[in-house]
Amino acid sequence: IPILMDSLVKGFTTKIVHNDRQDAIEHGSLHKPIHANVAYGYADAKELAAVFQGEKSGYSYGRQVNPTITAFESKMTVMEDGIASVCFATGMAAIGTTMFSLLRAGDHLVSSAFLFGNTNSLFNTFDKMGIGVNFVDATSVAAVAAAVTEKTKMVFVETIANPRTQIADLQRIGEFCAQRGLVYVVDNTMTSPYLFQPKTVAASLVVNSLTKYIGGHGNALGGAVTEMGSYDWSGFTNIYPEYRRGEPQKWGITQIKKKGLRDFGASLGPEAAHHIAMGAETLALRVQRQSDNAMAMCHYLSNHPQVKNVYYPGLSEHAQHARATELFRAYGGMFSFELQPEVDLWQFLNRLQVIVKSSNLGDNRTLAIPVAHTIYFEMGAERRASMGIDESLVRISSGIEDIEDLLADLDEAFAR
Repeated sequence: IPILMDSLVKGFTTKIVHNDRQDAIEHGSLHKPIHANVAYGYADAKELAAVFQGEKSGYSYGRQVNPTITAFESKMTVMEDGIASVCFATGMAAIGTTMFSLLRAGDHLVSSAFLFGNTNSLFNTFDKMGIGVNFVDATSVAAVAAAVTEKTKMVFVETIANPRTQIADLQRIGEFCAQRGLVYVVDNTMTSPYLFQPKTVAASLVVNSLTKYIGGHGNALGGAVTEMGSYDWSGFTNIYPEYRRGEPQKWGITQIKKKGLRDFGASLGPEAAHHIAMGAETLALRVQRQSDNAMAMCHYLSNHPQVKNVYYPGLSEHAQHARATELFRAYGGMFSFELQPEVDLWQFLNRLQVIVKSSNLGDNRTLAIPVAHTIYFEMGAERRASMGIDESLVRISSGIEDIEDLLADLDEAFAR
């Protein structure tokens, strides 16, 4: 039975759990089923043509549209309080396709210097292909403003930087971008829509790696871009004529889907979309527990003699603690710490038993990884140093285990 979400349901989790029910689902199912088909047949060839031309809603080909994915895109849009979403095979596909769709040779991008390693690599590649990129300390809006040129089209930031947890000056950068007519892209992966909604800081587009907290179970890859409806795309010169139709609010996201997703083909699969949709239902429950566990572990580590530094926005000594407190519902499940010089990094990690040595984030299991030697290794020592990544830095993605077991695991690893 369809329900009217806007008039009846107000809570974050209730909206996500019941979002599929806004439309009738086959056979009274409570979940949108997996539609594994690629092609869609029509009795009337004119109707098929109308769907391809965008004159009528419907399904044309699985690379761009699928009922299971459409249902999740609706759920994603509700989570971010946006107006439309497009899903991709991975979070990197979402970022790369967005840049490919909206930027051209000669354009300029200002990006936070504190970036996920793959995003850093991607932007350097775009720089070599004629799209200029400046990496700046986005914890200060002044640094962003100083890097903007007459060719700048876009500003890109992460909410909480991976792995050193720097927090961009999100509110003021949003105000600056609005004044200058710049597309403001916020990667919300580390906070998730539960802890933070970039709409509140005037983001134009919001990126999420669905693989992380939204999916949450380490069993599916995915990414999403959500249009907030705040940017005036009618003044954006890179929108192609064929996409300048209908509401200008949706011109950007339409070009990302019709041009970017179609041409690159980095499509989210229906089975992955189903896994992610199921995981999203418990997002608030998981992230709150992960945040609580992270806080407890950080307090433990901050007082441990074998630990040199701990980086977590929830700690009062964190440089952007006040900003995080103002913006976020909680401080998230990711943190990092440096070991004292006398502690052997490899022995410490290998003694962990409950905490898994793995590279993912946002899993139900607590995960640990030596940052400089793995996900940031290709970046080189000089670039790592500029980002404050010490050779002994360990990144932790907090899970949902009982905190007593996690603390005992850390204690045992240090003691041995």
